[in-house]
Amino acid sequence: MEVNMSEAKTYTKKDFTSDQEVKWCPGCGDYAILSAAQLAMSKMGVPPHKVCIVSGIGCSSRFPYYMNTYGMHSIHGRAPAVATGVKLQNPDLSVWIITGDGDALSIGGNHLAHILRRNLDVNIILFNNEIYGLTKGQYSPTSERGTTTKSSPFGSIDRSYSPAKFALGAGATFFARSIDTDPKHMMDVMQKAHAHKGTSLIEIYQNCNIFNDKVHDIYTNRATRDETTIRLEAGSPLIFGKNKDKGLIQDGFEFKEVSVAGNEDKLIIHDPSNINFSQLLTNLDGENGPIPLGVLRQVEDDVYNESLHRQIEAQLNHGKPYAFHDLLHSGKTWEVK
Repeated sequence: MEVNMSEAKTYTKKDFTSDQEVKWCPGCGDYAILSAAQLAMSKMGVPPHKVCIVSGIGCSSRFPYYMNTYGMHSIHGRAPAVATGVKLQNPDLSVWIITGDGDALSIGGNHLAHILRRNLDVNIILFNNEIYGLTKGQYSPTSERGTTTKSSPFGSIDRSYSPAKFALGAGATFFARSIDTDPKHMMDVMQKAHAHKGTSLIEIYQNCNIFNDKVHDIYTNRATRDETTIRLEAGSPLIFGKNKDKGLIQDGFEFKEVSVAGNEDKLIIHDPSNINFSQLLTNLDGENGPIPLGVLRQVEDDVYNESLHRQIEAQLNHGKPYAFHDLLHSGKTWEVK
């Protein structure tokens, strides 16, 4: 029987599922994100041995153990640095960074900012449960002001951190948001992130049912979710509500909620390539408008790993390699006596 080697192999969720027992608290939102990632990767056409999962420290960072791919459980906040080394030395790998709101935005904030501005071709999934779960319930950078925890018994007085504003401020070329109760949406966003050339950051609202249960309930509860979230699709108007009868128009530098009927020509059309528009979307936080779910920002730009390898190649082709002695004594040198 003749086999057509050009036919792409199809994969299943099982191909990306390891034999390790998943050890998260029963009911944790991490299970849904893991399942969505395994399903999404099975549809990307990339074999498991061409995928590497890099994590930092936290509940979410157990992720590599549960994926039948290459993986590295690195150190707190430094997953972007480790992933950078992996991608630069193995540019054909599909590299995914798994992190949490504490790991990425507190001790790892500096590393996250620089991988975003460099636009390395990797994907980042940020689990946001607005709490430190692994260390038993301290408030995190994304916790709302007034959050009562073991480390803030009288309520946090910190202003909460917005991953979306952070990402756009660092020059992210792709930022999206999803939620752990919607597997189909998570899979769609993950596939879009994979297809993007450059650094993609996906924030996923994730529930910690032990230390911060139902923190995102208003966005997941069937009774309220349609009124408090808006699904973004490039080229489509900003419409929401259970009956899709509400929309957003621009009112100066803000959004204004209106009825769709009679305002069809005024409704804002989603354009993730417009940086000013994307920045305005980050102001929708549930209190002054429905939170956006989907791709808020996507634009093409130079990809760091490609630029670096072109630079190396250019130098290799520039002339014969220098001897180490010649390199040490090239340029301006001096003797200390």
